[in-house]
This record gives sequence, C-alpha cells and structure tokens, in this order.
Amino acid sequence: MSKSQLNLPRIVLLDLWHHKWVLLLAIAVMVNAIAVVYTSHVSRKYITQWDQMLQERDRLDIEWRNLLLEEQSQSEHSRITRIASKELEMSRPLPKEEIVVRVP
Repeated sequence: MSKSQLNLPRIVLLDLWHHKWVLLLAIAVMVNAIAVVYTSHVSRKYITQWDQMLQERDRLDIEWRNLLLEEQSQSEHSRITRIASKELEMSRPLPKEEIVVRVP
C-alpha cells in the first residue's frame, strides 16, 4: 500500500527542480505584472494631481485678473479726488500756499 501511495508535494518539487527556467519565467512574469500595476497607479495619481494644479492655476489667474481690475478702479484719479474733497473735506492748495521742502 505504501508503494502505491504517491507523495504529491515531492513529485511537484522534483518537477519544478527539473524545469527551473519555467519557474524563473513565472516569477519574472509576476514581478512584471506587479510593476505594471504599480506604475499605472502612480501615473494616475500624478495625472490627477496635475489636473488639480491646473485648475488651481486657472482659479488663481482669474483672481489675479479681478484684483488688477479692482486696483485700477480703486486708483482712478477722479475717484480719489472726489473722496478727498467730499468725505475728507480736502482742497487743492493755492500756489502761494505751497511750501517746497528740500532735503540737504
């Protein structure tokens, strides 16, 4: 009865030992597959990050343009003159009232 009983793990290991190159190729294929999956994952992560950065750049560009427009409207000479004369009750001095200060 013991002679008819086969030791399956021993037979598999002996077969693998005789065909080492097949085992090495299988390991190489598995390592390659894992590398492809990892590379795809990292690539997708960077593409998503790139897209978010482009959206942030566009948002900041729009905000910058709005701030430039606001700065231009706030610094108009007529507006400053109107605020100075009405709200602050300022007036332009007469030439004889002007004093020139020179730094030595």
